[in-house]
Amino acid sequence: MSPQIEIQIIAVIVAVACALPGVFLVLRKMSMMSDSITHTILLGIVLAFFVTYDLSSPLLIVGAALMGVMTVWLTEMLSRTRLLAEDAAIGVVFPLLFSIAIILITRYAGSVHLDTDSVLLGELAFAPFDRMVVGGKDIGAKAIYTTGTLLLINLSAIIIFFKELKAATFDPMLAAVLGFSPALMHYGLMTLVSLTTVGAFQAVGSVLVVAFMIGPPVTAYLLTDDLKHMLILSGGIGAINGVLGYQAATLFDVSIAGSMAVVTGLVFLAVFIFAPRRGLIGSLLRRRTQKIEFAKTMLLFHLFNHESSAEEDSKAGVDTIPAHLHWTEEFTSKIIKLLEHEGYIKLSGGLTKLTDEGRSASIHNYNSLFSK
Repeated sequence: MSPQIEIQIIAVIVAVACALPGVFLVLRKMSMMSDSITHTILLGIVLAFFVTYDLSSPLLIVGAALMGVMTVWLTEMLSRTRLLAEDAAIGVVFPLLFSIAIILITRYAGSVHLDTDSVLLGELAFAPFDRMVVGGKDIGAKAIYTTGTLLLINLSAIIIFFKELKAATFDPMLAAVLGFSPALMHYGLMTLVSLTTVGAFQAVGSVLVVAFMIGPPVTAYLLTDDLKHMLILSGGIGAINGVLGYQAATLFDVSIAGSMAVVTGLVFLAVFIFAPRRGLIGSLLRRRTQKIEFAKTMLLFHLFNHESSAEEDSKAGVDTIPAHLHWTEEFTSKIIKLLEHEGYIKLSGGLTKLTDEGRSASIHNYNSLFSK
């Protein structure tokens, strides 16, 4: 298998593995927690290294995972004091723990290969050089198997505890009543996030881990309201971002991880603008339509209320309606033309009068609004 194919396989696996727990982070409004964890786990790695002095020791993963959970615990402890908001607590805990890790590396492990730039930025191009050899036979890049195992763990955990995670995410009180422990689900999820981060950043770096963990889920969030569909879409979008990012990096001869992060941002931006229901353009068009429909209803009410009064001529004049409804003349003319085209009003001698259809529509709208 060529290195190019292996790089793309690793990127796809990491993207899907990160996107799955990322969905629950987005729904819990804890997106920035992923950025905090991806940096603070470095302290866990450093401390575990000082115990083992072996960069390949599995204790490094354990230390990183525990530090990720500790990051969450410290952040929530500060938030529960009500003296700090959650984002402020993250802003205190994350730099503190990450800075301690950097100081320890530069002070006590300067000659050891713990490169903070590689941790942050990663370099997928080097992943195929670290091979998995079994019985003297090369079976592929080691990162494929480590990240693949990570993906299976995340997928299995979400499938097994889907109902519990769903209940704890959307209604923690209901989850507690049903016998699920929201705190247990919360810290279980944070453990998955920590494991995913430490398992992926060696190949792709923490910046790309954050991009894959938050970018695809928020993109999927704009496209669906169904949790299962959101999980599937997040994984698919993440995989596509990984492949497109690699192709763009090859085309422009730039950083692979940086290119994938940029593609992730561009895909989100495109969905943010053009998504049918929640996209920017769709929202603007929907608000414009709602504004026009409301104005049409208001004008029908206005004409209906003054239809039989002595003030009808002064209230229903084409030139006087803007002053009574506080509309511009241009907007008033537009609404009148629309209602006339729909057959709800007719113009007679500079006055707007309701047709039978317009009168029926006014009564129907009135009853709909005030029947309850």
